[in-house]
Amino acid sequence: MDVHDLFNSCRKGDVGRVRYLVEQRDVDLNVRDKWDSTPLYYACLCGHEELVQYMLASGAKCEANTFDGERCLYGSLSDSIRRLLKEYKCVSVRAMQRDDFNYFLHLLLEQGQHSDVKFLVHGQTFLAHRCILSARSEYFTEMFESKWRGKHLITLKHPLINSAAFGAILQYIYTGRMDIDISLVEDSRRLAKQCKMADLIEDLENKCKQVYEYVSNKPGICVKVLSLEPNSGQLQEDMAQLADCALPIELRVGFGELPFNRVDRFPTYPDICFRVDGSDFLCHKAFFCGRSDYFKALLEDHFSEGQQLQSQPSTPVITLHNISHEIFTHVMYYIYTDYTELTADSVLDVLCMADMYLLPGLKRLCGKTLANTICEDNVLRLWRMAKLFCLSRLEDQCTEFMAKIIELLVEQPEFAEMVKEDAASLEERQETDSVPLVDDIRYHITSNVQTFSAIEEANQKLEALEELLSSVNIDC
Repeated sequence: MDVHDLFNSCRKGDVGRVRYLVEQRDVDLNVRDKWDSTPLYYACLCGHEELVQYMLASGAKCEANTFDGERCLYGSLSDSIRRLLKEYKCVSVRAMQRDDFNYFLHLLLEQGQHSDVKFLVHGQTFLAHRCILSARSEYFTEMFESKWRGKHLITLKHPLINSAAFGAILQYIYTGRMDIDISLVEDSRRLAKQCKMADLIEDLENKCKQVYEYVSNKPGICVKVLSLEPNSGQLQEDMAQLADCALPIELRVGFGELPFNRVDRFPTYPDICFRVDGSDFLCHKAFFCGRSDYFKALLEDHFSEGQQLQSQPSTPVITLHNISHEIFTHVMYYIYTDYTELTADSVLDVLCMADMYLLPGLKRLCGKTLANTICEDNVLRLWRMAKLFCLSRLEDQCTEFMAKIIELLVEQPEFAEMVKEDAASLEERQETDSVPLVDDIRYHITSNVQTFSAIEEANQKLEALEELLSSVNIDC
C-alpha cells in the first residue's frame, strides 16, 4: 500500500506525502511498477519540479546516458526539470547510506577492507575477498582450490581480458549492480561466460534488447551506459551460504538445507571465530567490521584475549558474553544477508542485541516484525518501545493505529499519562506548544479524508482527543 501511495503522490506532486513515505515509512524511492517505471519518472512526466528536486537529493537514480536517466529526460514536462536532471551527476554517499547493505557492499569492493586476494589485470589492481567471489561464482570456487590455491596475488595477462570489464564483473559479484559502457558489453559477456555466470549473461542480453527497443523509437536519445539493477533475492541467497558455512556443525539442523547446497564442498576462508555458548562460529572480519562499528572496535582490540582456534591456528577467537547462540545466529544472518527470519518469541532479544551491536538496519527489521503484532492491547507499549529504540517507522505505525481507535484510548489512564509525559519531555515547552504524539495522531485522523462520512468520523475522533487534552490541562 505504501508503494502504491508513493506512485500516486508522485503523479499528484504531493511533496509532503512523498517526504513522509520516504523518511517515516522507509519506502524505496527507486521501486518499479509493472511498466518498469520509477516514481521519479512520473514526477518528471507530470511536471512537479519541487518534487523532482527532493527525490534527486534523496537518492532517486537518474544518471545521464543510462536507460532510466534518458527516459526521465525524454518524458519531462518542462525545460526546468530537464535542466535539473542534466545537473544531476550520481547517487551521493548520503543517499546510498539509506540502503545500508548495498552501501556496505559497494564500499567493501571500493576500499577492499580485510581483502585476502589481489588481481592484477594489465597494470590495474583490484582488491577482493575470496569468500565473496566463491559464494557468487563456482568458477572462482574451483580456481581458488586449484590453479590459484594459496595465491594472494593473481595476475591476468590474457589479451582478451579487458580491465574495465573485469571491474564491472566484480561490481556485479559484490553488489548485483553493473554499470558498463555500451562498447564493453561484449567483453563483459565473454568474461561472464568464462566465470560461468549464466544469470549475468541473460540479464545483459535482456537489458541490451530493452535499451535497443527504446532508443530505436526515440530519435535523439543516446544511451551510452548500460546499468543492471541488483536481484537482491539472488544476492542474499548467495551471501547466505557464507552464514550457512559459519554455523557450528552441531547447530546446522534447520539451516543450510536448501537444494543444491554447497556447504560441504564450499571453502569460505574465515579469518575470525566468535565463541558463543561454547559453540564456534567461523566468520569474516570484512562483514562484521564493515556492518557494525561495535564489532569493528572489538576486533581491533581482540589481541588482548590472545586465544587462537586449534583447528586453524591463524584464526583468532573472541568469546561473546550475555548472548545465546540462537540470538547470535539471527545477528550473523542479518550481517551477511541483510535479513533474518524473526519470530514473536525472539524479536525483543534480537532488538536489544541489534541496539548494543550498533546495527540500525536490524533494529528496523525488528520494528517491521513488531508492527505486524500491533493491536489494542499492546499499541501503547509498542509506541514506548519505538521511542526508546528510535524506531521512527514503528512509532508512526503505532500512532496511525492509535488514530483508528482514539475513542477507545481516551478512556485509558495509561494513554492520558503518555500524552502528559510527551508534553513534559519537550524542553522549554510553552503552554500552547504542540505535543508530538498528539500532532501525529491528528495527522493520521485527518489524512486522506475525502468523503462526507469520513469527515464526520474524523471530527468525532478529534473531539474525543480534544476532550482528553482538556481534562489533563494541555492546550495544543
